[in-house]
Formats: sequence, C-alpha cells, structure tokens
Amino acid sequence: MSTQVAVIGAGLIGRGWAIVFARAGVTVRLHDVDEQQLTLAKGLVMASLFDLQDAGLIDQPEVIAARIHYCADLASAVADVEYVQECGPENVALKQALYSQLESVVTPDTILASSTSGIVASQFAGHLQHPQRCLVAHPVNPPYLVPLVEVAPSEQTHAAVVERTLVLMQEVGQAPILVKREVQGFILNRLQGALLNEALRLFRDGYVSAEDLDKTVKHGLGLRWSFMGPFETIDLNAPAGVVDYAGRYGPLYRDVDTQRSAANPWEPETLERLAQERREILSEAQLAERQAWRDRRLMALMAHQRQHA
Repeated sequence: MSTQVAVIGAGLIGRGWAIVFARAGVTVRLHDVDEQQLTLAKGLVMASLFDLQDAGLIDQPEVIAARIHYCADLASAVADVEYVQECGPENVALKQALYSQLESVVTPDTILASSTSGIVASQFAGHLQHPQRCLVAHPVNPPYLVPLVEVAPSEQTHAAVVERTLVLMQEVGQAPILVKREVQGFILNRLQGALLNEALRLFRDGYVSAEDLDKTVKHGLGLRWSFMGPFETIDLNAPAGVVDYAGRYGPLYRDVDTQRSAANPWEPETLERLAQERREILSEAQLAERQAWRDRRLMALMAHQRQHA
C-alpha cells in the first residue's frame, strides 16, 4: 500500500497499531515524546513480530519491521502523512492540547483519529479550526490480534473522512464498525462494562467465586461469542428466530434486569476480595507470563479462524 501513516504514542496500543499497519505494507512513523520509550518499542515490536511468525500468521518479520520508522520529533513524524492514529493518555485536556499541536503541523487533508477507549471526538476536537477531519478509531488490545475497530465520528466529522477511515481499516486487515452517534464508551466497552458490572455484583453478593465466574464465560458464553454475536446467538436459539426467542425468554431477562442493585459494583472492598482470589490463582509475579500466554492463544485462534474462514 502507498498510504503513509503516523502513530502517536509508542506504548502498548501504539506498538500494536504500528504492527497492524506495517503488516499490511504501510509505511509507519511511530512517535513518542519519550525517546527511551521509542528505543524500548523497537525491541518489543520485533518480539511480537517473531511471535506472529511462530504462529504462522506472518512471514519475513524483518521486512515488516523495516516499514516502521521511529521518530522523536512530532512534526517530522506527521509530515505529509494521510492518516494519524493518536494513542495518548485518556485525558481530555491532554488530548485537546495534543490535537491543537497536531493541527498546526499536518496537511489540510490529514485524518486525525484517536484510539481513546471512551472519550467522544467532540470533546477533544471541538475546539479545533478543522474538527471535520477528526474522529475516533478505537481498537481492542492488542489490535494486531483482535481486529475490531470502532469508528466513531462526531457530528462535525465529514462523511468522506468516515468513509476513508473505514476503507483504510479494511485494507489493513481490521474489522471496522461504525458508531452512528456519539456515546461515551462506544459499543464494545459499554457491552463489556455491562457484563463486568453484573459479574462484580454476582461475586460481591456471594453467588459465585471469581474462578467459577470466569469459567462461566470461558466454557459457556465465550465459545459462541468467538464466532458470532449475541443477536445472532438468540436468533439461532429458538426455532422461529429472534422474536420467538424473545417470547420464550424475554420475561426472564426483564425480571432479572429489575433485580439489579443500583449500588456501585466497583467498591474497593469488592475489588480487594476479587484481587485476593485472583492472586491465589495467579501470583503477581506470573502476570506477565500469563499475558504472553494470552497473546499466543489469540494467535492460535486467529490462525484457526483464517484456516476455516
């Protein structure tokens, strides 16, 4: 691909985006204000590429790595690029300042996209002279293994910018969805949040252990959700489809919904008990090793899905 992109921020998400673009043949300029972070990123990106090669998902990791250029200077990183993927902190004021800086150094047609997990575009781009070229392109961690990208424009974002972003995401092998209206947390995190809130309530109120809660998703819901979504699930779980399912189980779900407590499920006491149970299963010293295991399992699942697509 002839497209050139810049990725701002060389942390976990930024490195993941750099791999996504470079893997697709795109020249990437990876920028971070911390030069030590840039130096560290080189080795971490290379390690991830070798893991992908071991999983049979890429060839020639050195060729892919050569497409990533590490830039300590912001203006040099974004000079003449068509698309910028910002991966800065989840802080509105910091993003506003960064986007003002970006607007002063990019070309008029450059798309400015944020990886933010929950801040809508109008909050960090509404003050700009050209907010019409700004939007959110929220990935899932790590983006080179989980392809979903939520493309979430503001009311000021031009339709052509949205379309260019959707096309680019498809071209680099991601699976974009369009968030039609601004909503805090977008789609994925609102769904994830609903499940987490209920999981914490069930744990807090003594209905289930942390380990058995995870087993419920891992050996139950998660198996279906790895290849189809909740609407298709219920459509296939009744002889006549979704309306038939609603007639059978809708009253149950409505009753359960009314039973949910309004109390905050994220109270420190609940989290401390959860952490204690989790540390009995997995020590803090083992977290990094388990994270690497998670990524290898995702690679194996991706390879399986490719084989049976």
